[in-house]
Amino acid sequence: MAKIMNCTKGTVSNLEHARPGYRLDERQAKAIDEYFGLGVHFQRMVRYAKSGHDPDWSRQHTLYEQRALTIRTYEAMVVPGLLQTEDYARALLTAGYADDVETWVKRRMSRQAVLAKSDRPHLWVIISQNVLDWPVGGAAVMAAQLARLLEISEMPNVTLRVLPRSVGAHLGLEGTFKIVSVKEGDVVYMEACGGGRLTQDLTDVRKYHVRYDRIGADALPRNSSRDLIRRAMETYHDAVAQEQP
Repeated sequence: MAKIMNCTKGTVSNLEHARPGYRLDERQAKAIDEYFGLGVHFQRMVRYAKSGHDPDWSRQHTLYEQRALTIRTYEAMVVPGLLQTEDYARALLTAGYADDVETWVKRRMSRQAVLAKSDRPHLWVIISQNVLDWPVGGAAVMAAQLARLLEISEMPNVTLRVLPRSVGAHLGLEGTFKIVSVKEGDVVYMEACGGGRLTQDLTDVRKYHVRYDRIGADALPRNSSRDLIRRAMETYHDAVAQEQP
């Protein structure tokens, strides 16, 4: 089977055991169909599988994140999970009616350990200016969250940029996504209401790389992005001061 599919024996074993991160792709399905004379049987099943929602995708996305060499993420509405403070995450999860808010906050915070490990990934982040201006949790929570963004932006393995609203219509309006590069290749995670979707399809992955680069072409440089974050943070600090008796 490894010869037929042009892969390693280990990959065949991982596919057979349905291990996280391993899914039959269209190229492999086509090779099987052609070898056994099955028409498009396996190719059809792969297309059906890709079109459905898999509740396990979120867990697999986290496993990829832990092994990542490089992470490229674009966020249109909220601070990416890897960069959230506890209070910010708690406000989001509370608004989303999470069944056990504190458990989910702990899980989200535990994911951030990937940024502190010795072989931590290179993290490329583009956030919409809307992320800075949407007062999740109130002024005090936002001020602390933006201070956290500034802190993380100074890490040597992190590049953080802001896409200003002055750009107008752009590709990022279609939604948030993340490209995770691991030793075996790249995978794209697309967020959606109630879950998300992973794809390892080479054609899809290439399209999202182009999408990320085009969004990045309109984003502010790093220093200008920090200046915009600082101005937003000062606005929240002023709001907090006005709230004081």
